[in-house]
Amino acid sequence: MSQNQRPNYTFALTIVIIVCFLIGFVTTMNNSMIEFCKNAFNLNNFQSQLVNSAFYGAYIMSIPFGLMMSKIGYKSTLVLGLAVVGLGFVINYLCISGNLDGNVSTIYWMFLGCMFVVALGIVMLQLVANPYVMVLGAPEKGAFRMTLSQALNSVATTVAPIFILSVILNGKEAKDAVPADIPMPYLGLGVFTLVLCAILFFLKLPNINEEEQAAEASGKEVKYKSSVFKYPHVWLGALAIFMYMGLEIGIPSMLAGYFEANKATLPGQATDYLWLYWGGMMVGRFAGAAILNKFQPRAILTACLICGAACVGISFFLSGMAAVYSMLAAGLFHSVMWPLIFNLGLQELGPHTKAASGIINLGVIGAATLTPIMGIVVDTPSLGVGVAICMMFIYYAYVLWFCNWGSKIGLSRN
Repeated sequence: MSQNQRPNYTFALTIVIIVCFLIGFVTTMNNSMIEFCKNAFNLNNFQSQLVNSAFYGAYIMSIPFGLMMSKIGYKSTLVLGLAVVGLGFVINYLCISGNLDGNVSTIYWMFLGCMFVVALGIVMLQLVANPYVMVLGAPEKGAFRMTLSQALNSVATTVAPIFILSVILNGKEAKDAVPADIPMPYLGLGVFTLVLCAILFFLKLPNINEEEQAAEASGKEVKYKSSVFKYPHVWLGALAIFMYMGLEIGIPSMLAGYFEANKATLPGQATDYLWLYWGGMMVGRFAGAAILNKFQPRAILTACLICGAACVGISFFLSGMAAVYSMLAAGLFHSVMWPLIFNLGLQELGPHTKAASGIINLGVIGAATLTPIMGIVVDTPSLGVGVAICMMFIYYAYVLWFCNWGSKIGLSRN
């Protein structure tokens, strides 16, 4: 098929972008609830990080869901994911609103359980969104489309902390949070998601054949290995996402602990500044979408890793809000890492793309694993939040190795 005969996927991309917005909004809202939950449920740093564990732990289902998507296709997975997200929010409303007079610890575990259900739906949507964006158009523009979709996703991540402050907290400070603030906003999100699910159920989206597109891109029939599990760069990519989640979620998750440890010199609360981090990611993704037209993805990812590590490192030599702003500035460079890592992990896979997406998404459990470990470090008097933040340099180092060496293992072309 010639370039002029390629289908027009504009409408399908628009639908996926809406889904990307929902993914970003729900994911960031969940992470932004850490300080809220710490106060509303009287938690320590480790217990508050279970918000991340409950949500990102759902990504353990990435491989089974990826295999499921190979059987039922993109659209069915998309609709099912939206249905699960919507039902999770509605169940959250029913559980919490019906038990507000009960033990706060019990309510917290109900909240975590419901958010795990919501996260299962988000996992399905994430599986659809990433490979769908990759294949909806010319293969050589895959990284550009993914970065652009992530830029629009970042609009949602910037809005989510503001939603916490203005709707859930409703103008109160985080220290005054109570469980009763949760039910109604979550019910509204559930109803919105279920309505979107119903609309998409009746829409026609294109069927995508990755094997045909790969053959078209190369101009010849492509021979693939018998199983996705035989591609080393896929597994190494999953580990890169695992480490990257310690970077993306590490700073906003540790910010509350940093404010608590330095409350004598810092004004306000961590939730007042989270939007700056996610806003930086939004700006970075829009800029990255433009830069990718001029530079190679590996070069951009390498530069962003070095600059992000520099921002975190410089914060140790500063004090007060200057140190906070230096850490938050890392979001500008974290912005394009996810799509670039994902793109490197999905190279030369053809019909294995759906299953590979599940494997790579499995790496998101890094946020469920690394942040609670960092929380334990913060709670340990002899260590503290500074040591927890230093752990991020390990994550930077591995992703840098994957970018320049690990992602090339087993490929026919570098």
